[in-house]
Amino acid sequence: MITTEDLIFFRVLARSPSLAEAARSLNVTPPAVTQRLRALEARVGVMLVDRTSRGLSLTDEGELIATEGMQIIGAMEELAERLASRTNKVRGHLRVAAPYGFGRRHVSPVVEAFAKANPATTITLDLSDNPVRQVTESWDIVVHIGSLPESDRLVTTLAQNRRILCASPDYIESHEPIRTPEDLAAHSCLSLRENNEDVTLWRFTHASKGRVTVRARPAMSSNDGEIVRDWARAGLGIMVRSEWDVAADIAAGTLREILPDWSAPSADVVALLHARHGRSRRTAVFLELLRAALSPVPWRRPTA
Repeated sequence: MITTEDLIFFRVLARSPSLAEAARSLNVTPPAVTQRLRALEARVGVMLVDRTSRGLSLTDEGELIATEGMQIIGAMEELAERLASRTNKVRGHLRVAAPYGFGRRHVSPVVEAFAKANPATTITLDLSDNPVRQVTESWDIVVHIGSLPESDRLVTTLAQNRRILCASPDYIESHEPIRTPEDLAAHSCLSLRENNEDVTLWRFTHASKGRVTVRARPAMSSNDGEIVRDWARAGLGIMVRSEWDVAADIAAGTLREILPDWSAPSADVVALLHARHGRSRRTAVFLELLRAALSPVPWRRPTA
């Protein structure tokens, strides 16, 4: 009556505040989630979810399926891992979440290599502007850049990554000089909205002058890092952007670092692993490939 796919689906639904959020986690449309939930409820003969203006809440029967289903899924995954360990073959479904730009450039090629080397696996790669929201039971590895919220997941650093204050040479040469962080108040700033951070609060540290915090007044902002980088290249303002995204532009001269003696807080690339999934062979093999791809750090490798 209830399949393992039903249990996996309901596990995601039970951890989501709304059908829309569940749909994003499952990479389907909200109507598809509603249709599947109704079909499941029809098969079991009881209501599993109460839908209110405040969101979703589980009925007693829904709580039973969520709790018992978690244990069943865990037992099945554990059995699959024990069987796979006897054959040294990587099996199962790997679920990876990562930021849009970094995921396209650095995670997707690793997913491709993993899939070619391990044909007995299936893979889901979910890219979003805030992958840390995917920190649920559903995801094996969540790649994150920057500061972390509280989490019970294992965290491992993949690569060092600075944040760099920069602008195009045209902008720098045609505007008032910037000698201290306080001078930024008179300039057009470009902000990237990500990870629920305060994008207008720019912090800098100097080896001998201490710390300075500047409240930037964004002339333009977006939640897409590539767009913000393009605006900076076009001479529209100054941005603080991850080293992985601008190192090539700085090397090519299309962007120029500003106040190199002042450093913004670092934003290292990390992987969040579920305590149980973190021990699975497929997770370990993928993590090893990802580490190899990021070592030495690609944006710091010398260019020919």
